Amino acid sequence: MIACGQTNEARKIVDQAIGVHGGKLYNQIYLEFDFRGRHYTARRQNGLFTYTREFQDSAGLTRDILTNKEFVRTVNGDTFDLPEERANAFTNSVNAVIYFALLPQALNDPAVNLELIDDVSINGKEYHKVKVTFNKQGGGKDHEDVFIYWFEKDTYRMDYFSYLFFSDGGGIRFRKAFNTRNINGIMVSDYKNYALNDTTFDITRIDSLYLNDELELLSEIRLENLQVTLLE
Repeated sequence: MIACGQTNEARKIVDQAIGVHGGKLYNQIYLEFDFRGRHYTARRQNGLFTYTREFQDSAGLTRDILTNKEFVRTVNGDTFDLPEERANAFTNSVNAVIYFALLPQALNDPAVNLELIDDVSINGKEYHKVKVTFNKQGGGKDHEDVFIYWFEKDTYRMDYFSYLFFSDGGGIRFRKAFNTRNINGIMVSDYKNYALNDTTFDITRIDSLYLNDELELLSEIRLENLQVTLLE
């Protein structure tokens, strides 16, 4: 009963946070931005989505297109056949960039499991701390990853999140939001990206390392030239 209560309370907190960051507007939007030299778009409309990534290199203009049904890569307008392993890798990389840009929207997915851990104080603000795990069914390739989210108690803004991952050697990332802006009702942030290359560390305690300046600042996640359009 205690676990069930924690889950229900976590769901209420996450639903509040999703509402603050965009709510129903997430279902009818067109988003575009530049990230690390590549141009991304995300169209979400009537239950369907199309995500794209474009970049120019020695081969010409490459365009990756991910929809509910398939992944397609084109080079200079022509479809480029890919081995399944490469197609899956590109699918995951495109989806990950959009997933993080639209957080916390994805936390209402049926494969998501929520648990309210505790309340914590970070830099003078009080936060709800929510742990997220995923079902194997519907949870995607990286369903074993574990996320922690910190939602500010008064505003329900997602000021921090962290994740434990096992691909490519694994590790933990801790991200602090900055340059948060609200564009047409959708709240989007850039992030300071901190790293801990230790998959054995208890991720629920990662905020203690951040507060003690024990995490390495790995990079900054900046979404440039960001535009958000609301669709009918």
